[in-house]
Amino acid sequence: MHFNTAGPSKPGLHYQIEPLSRIDLAAIISLIEQERYFVLHAPRQTGKTTCLLALRDALNAGDEYNAVYANIEAAQAFRNQVEPAMDTILDAVGVMLERQLGPDLIVPARKAAGRGTQLSTILRLASERSKKPLVVFLDEVDALIGDTLISLLRQIRAGYTDRPSHFPQTIILCGVRDVRDYRMTMSDGEVITGGSAFNIKAESLRLGDFSRDELAALYQQHTDATGQEFSEEAIELAWQSTQGQPWLVNALAEQAVWKTKENLDRKITIDEEKMRAAREALILRNDTHLDQLTDKLREERVRRVIEPMLIGDENTGSDSDVQYVLDLGIVRRRLPGKTLAPANAIYAEVLPRVLNNTMQYSLHEDRILPSWQDATGRLNPRQFMLNFLNFWREHGEVMMQSAPYHEAAPHLVLMAYLQRVINGGGRIEREYAAGSGRLDLLVIVGTQRMAIEVKVWRDKQKDPLAAGLLQTEKYLQRLALEAGCLVIFDRRARAVKWDKRMQVSDTHTAGGHAVMLLRG
Repeated sequence: MHFNTAGPSKPGLHYQIEPLSRIDLAAIISLIEQERYFVLHAPRQTGKTTCLLALRDALNAGDEYNAVYANIEAAQAFRNQVEPAMDTILDAVGVMLERQLGPDLIVPARKAAGRGTQLSTILRLASERSKKPLVVFLDEVDALIGDTLISLLRQIRAGYTDRPSHFPQTIILCGVRDVRDYRMTMSDGEVITGGSAFNIKAESLRLGDFSRDELAALYQQHTDATGQEFSEEAIELAWQSTQGQPWLVNALAEQAVWKTKENLDRKITIDEEKMRAAREALILRNDTHLDQLTDKLREERVRRVIEPMLIGDENTGSDSDVQYVLDLGIVRRRLPGKTLAPANAIYAEVLPRVLNNTMQYSLHEDRILPSWQDATGRLNPRQFMLNFLNFWREHGEVMMQSAPYHEAAPHLVLMAYLQRVINGGGRIEREYAAGSGRLDLLVIVGTQRMAIEVKVWRDKQKDPLAAGLLQTEKYLQRLALEAGCLVIFDRRARAVKWDKRMQVSDTHTAGGHAVMLLRG
């Protein structure tokens, strides 16, 4: 038995949470009974397909419906080539319909159908053949684009009034995004939204993440099967790291118990230290799931949401942008309140690493003086930050120009530097406080902790020193530290010359905490 990190979960092969327990089954059955068409969406690799297949099987096990699941992602390859794309969709859907209802549906659909009606024809033929109302799950619908997606949605909408005798009683569109976020550019340049092309949608349901209890129950299955235990601290770290994101929950455990050689001895307990090592290894591996996250960060509407969050600014994205990024599972709403934060601690770590990855690789040893430790190997905070000051003066301007998120460039340069310097010798914990105008960083080396508060001074703003000292004091109080560092990047158009940037001085907060101040 393994923790599943690829494809639908299979009983007997994978540890899994009962799929039907993860969806609002009563709500879905009610919508089907009302002959509704609706959307079920969830971020990638959250167990969506596993749940859909379980729901299909549950419906088919009863006496009321014939349920069919089809994945139509293969049609994405044809982009706006409607005819070959619809042929591919017809094959995918037709094979599943014939498997459920018997042969000779695909060929008649092709013969009877005019251009752009193949899908609606086969759905009509299948509904008329079925002795029970037909329920159809179409997965990966939002992988389609442009004319192809418009054709599919409109064919479904055209048959809606003929349900259930001559068209499926219920069609469920499944994908990463809600249909409202489908943005389709037709071959003539016309832009159509999913809501207008599919205005028969009754509901939009979202598959959630695991709860903490479900995470613990999943890990307990491994303990029951092998005898290898997870400490309570390890489970808590896994929860804080993943917030129940299913792929991360499984991948983290799989890394800890299967991909870490020394942990293959099932007598070894997976404790907090081993779980933390597994988390770092998972981040460094940059598996497909995390690589897909990287791809999404390049989208402009994602940048409009993520960039302000990275630097503590107010969100500049529209409501639709925010909802899109929420639906992708990249961020969550911080409670109480509506400010945004990374969806989990692993994403919080991955986001800046992805965005400053090129910077990290360009930081050669001769650029980052290694004298941030004293003779005993302990962290020397002053030398650590003085080294950054020298580096910033020499290389900061060039590196900022290569930053993918321009407004967050100083933060990304600093985090790239910190990550590169302590690589293998410590870790960085990040806290994003959207709307606060700051970023909190905590450098941890052994038992030592160094708190860094980061702020930016922009045009038409007053000097952020006073606010920064107050925020630094609150941060230090929360961490029970006596001293910390405040970095203020001056991004004003008429700031001092670059070669004079970043001066270091010592000051104190109103409460008496010692603060090393870097300005520039």
